[in-house]
Amino acid sequence: MKIDICMKRNVVFIPESTTIGEAAALIVEKHVGTLPVVDKQGKPIGVVRLSDLLSLEMPDFIHLVADFDFVHDFGAVETTRPPHKVLARSVTSIMQPVITIEEESGLLRAYAIMLQNEIFDLPVTNATGGLVGIVSIVDIGTAILSMWSTE
Repeated sequence: MKIDICMKRNVVFIPESTTIGEAAALIVEKHVGTLPVVDKQGKPIGVVRLSDLLSLEMPDFIHLVADFDFVHDFGAVETTRPPHKVLARSVTSIMQPVITIEEESGLLRAYAIMLQNEIFDLPVTNATGGLVGIVSIVDIGTAILSMWSTE
């Protein structure tokens, strides 16, 4: 089976001129976890994930502590927000390198790429590199499982 049978074709994406604040608002509005960043030709040049945005709010000390079982909340840090100057920056300052897959690729190849790179969403491109869809690990998993026999 190919990716194109289970990918979402209505992709929420952003241009590289989008600000961090605009990207955050779009993730909230559209309820998505990954925003492909595209150039003027519609080709993916990066991704902004929910985790990239949330990392702007995480306190630096989380990198120093190995176990959080004793922490029930972060107190006053829970109500802080990134400063306006951070939210006004371009998403290019936080976007991650994009990993894509062609729409003609197989499901297991896509799943392997996602496992290897520890990602949950994968932008899908056509033969010329243009963004045509996005596939999640759930999309792939359910497509594979739907082929299992229930005998």
